Amino acid sequence: MISLRNVRKTFPVPSAEFVALGGVDLEIGDNEFVTVVGPSGCGKTTLMNILAGLETPTSGQVLVDGAPVTGPGPDRGVIFQQYALFPWLTVRKNVEFGLREKGVPRAERTRIAEHFIELVGLERFADALPKTLSGGMKQRVAIARAYAVNPSILLMDEPFGAVDAMTRVRLQEQLLATWEQEKRTVLFITHDVDEAVFLANRVVVMAARPGRIDRIVDVRLPYPRTEQVRLSPEFAALRNRVWSAVHHQELVP
Repeated sequence: MISLRNVRKTFPVPSAEFVALGGVDLEIGDNEFVTVVGPSGCGKTTLMNILAGLETPTSGQVLVDGAPVTGPGPDRGVIFQQYALFPWLTVRKNVEFGLREKGVPRAERTRIAEHFIELVGLERFADALPKTLSGGMKQRVAIARAYAVNPSILLMDEPFGAVDAMTRVRLQEQLLATWEQEKRTVLFITHDVDEAVFLANRVVVMAARPGRIDRIVDVRLPYPRTEQVRLSPEFAALRNRVWSAVHHQELVP
């Protein structure tokens, strides 16, 4: 589904260049859920922006289904930490927005929107404006909107970073419940090691200066990921393994 081959990204700075990514190789399979963790400045967001087509790599190849990424496309839905909802539109109209832009007939886009609003548990708020919703509810609207246009890939950059700890846990569980019903290939960036392990099939640990992949940790925990999984010795062992890898990178001068 996704193939990055020796992807390098540099930015000009006075009298030099900053190497944001120093040769990244990564393969992500169809319907795989991959999380990315690493210290600040390791290029996580740059990597996602390149996959989204918002940035161009300095060198290397970025392929989706074997085709080069040359810019944004409907095959890739992007969800940021900021909710990016239209404040003057209801939940239903926000979820319908991409469908309307694609020319989907009104009855069909209403049906699709209602399906995904129900899937994220917001059917009682379909006619509410964003200003009446909590932060977690707004992010669920953003997830429903991304799914509604039927992308094959979801790119998520710290989507739960702005909510409190308990809301974050509920959003993680909601996201996985949605993903298990409506499979997509997901690349999810986070600073939270527990979140990275709880969600993923694989955790990519990145190193900085230059940004590169330090290691990839397989997460062989069963789905659905329940509270019992989160409290299990197996989860703790994986969490400690990833934490040690990230902590080591934080200490590297």
